[in-house]
Amino acid sequence: MKLAVFLPGWIGDVVMATPAFRALRAAYPDARITGVAKPYVAGVVTGSPWFDDLILSKSALRIARKLRPRSIDLAVLFPNSFRSAFAAWMGGCKQRIGFARYLRSWMLTDVLEAPRDAAGKLTPTPALDSYNALAVRAGCPDPGHRMELFTLPKDEADADLVWQALGGARTVIGLNPGAAFGAAKCWPTAHWVLLAKSLIAQRDRAILLLGGPAESALTQEISLACGRPDVVALSEVAPRLSLGLSKALVRRLSLLVTTDSGPRHFASAFGRPVVTLFGPTHIAWTETYQPGAIHLQQVLPCGPCQQRVCPEKHHRCMTELSPVEVLAACERLLGLTNRTGVLPSC
Repeated sequence: MKLAVFLPGWIGDVVMATPAFRALRAAYPDARITGVAKPYVAGVVTGSPWFDDLILSKSALRIARKLRPRSIDLAVLFPNSFRSAFAAWMGGCKQRIGFARYLRSWMLTDVLEAPRDAAGKLTPTPALDSYNALAVRAGCPDPGHRMELFTLPKDEADADLVWQALGGARTVIGLNPGAAFGAAKCWPTAHWVLLAKSLIAQRDRAILLLGGPAESALTQEISLACGRPDVVALSEVAPRLSLGLSKALVRRLSLLVTTDSGPRHFASAFGRPVVTLFGPTHIAWTETYQPGAIHLQQVLPCGPCQQRVCPEKHHRCMTELSPVEVLAACERLLGLTNRTGVLPSC
């Protein structure tokens, strides 16, 4: 049996698909499973036992050329894109399972329908459940909601170096101010600065500002504005920036405060408490059912709009999310985990 598993195109979505990946491997223990992914998300599944090899490409034709000689029996398409269905069809995959989206149903052998309301509009439902439905259609029992990630020794070694730069603080709080989705997800820089200063008002705490190369300037700006040695930008102390290092660091955090972006899902997979700042995106699409997660979102007539840039030009969904409210959520999680050693159900 030969399987091709097309991974989602967003980092957080790959994490949400891990219960389904695990279920596919368990259901087909002797199969050769090839993962198909865009190169920038490959680091999410590094170290996992689910895939025998990976095809890394954004080109449907290149993917198809690599799949055809493998004689794939079953392709499971986690992305809803036309491109993924076209690659599986052109690649000669015998059975092709996916959702009916973007006029691609004719290329699928097994078509799942997404929930819609009476007007035919998509109903916001957790992507995690949709990914599980694909695995069930492929012959797996219900995969459940437990997400899972792995780290490599080299990433843990790099994380050790970063931890040394934090000065041995007992409580390390990660702040993740970036968002690949677009500017509409970003919280004001001044809010991050105020939150960081408030969090380190208590002794034996340190702040680690997370982000990839694209967020280096932002995290360093926040660090500089705080003017404290216990507020550190990752880009200033890391030997290299990678998804693997981000996973290793999030796994160690006492708390993560983040926009609705990939590191939020790392925290969920590692069981770390997380406060997520939602702006234009609907919470229901990315619900992870995680104990110890607090979601904060302003209720506004214009949202959630799902737009990358605020169409109203006021960005109120993020600017009006108060640092005081975020701080209260942080202290709630820190207090509960420090006092009981277990995460609350939120």
